[in-house]
Amino acid sequence: MLPIMAIAFLTLISYVVMQLWNNILPEVMNVQSINIWQAAGIFVLCKILFGFGRMGGFGRDKMMFKQRLAERVKDMSPEELAQFEKGFEGQRFKRFNMCRPEEQKESQ
Repeated sequence: MLPIMAIAFLTLISYVVMQLWNNILPEVMNVQSINIWQAAGIFVLCKILFGFGRMGGFGRDKMMFKQRLAERVKDMSPEELAQFEKGFEGQRFKRFNMCRPEEQKESQ
């Protein structure tokens, strides 16, 4: 049953990719229309390059980003940290406080 579901899912996704490509890109970028096999190839290529959900791709990069941010922040003085945080005002960066060293969290 699983192989049939996988083939049906790939077919559906390929159809959606094909429709989006054929209805948007020929007019915008002057490219040729594609068939469903080419759409399946584009989908698989994107999955290989950008990851398969939570296992790879952006999820892994997010963890590395948090680690790098924590390393960068741990040696900052309170003044430097305030200036660094000011650069993120108005952006969706609500979890910034999680990357702070404990002594800097308490001083707020």
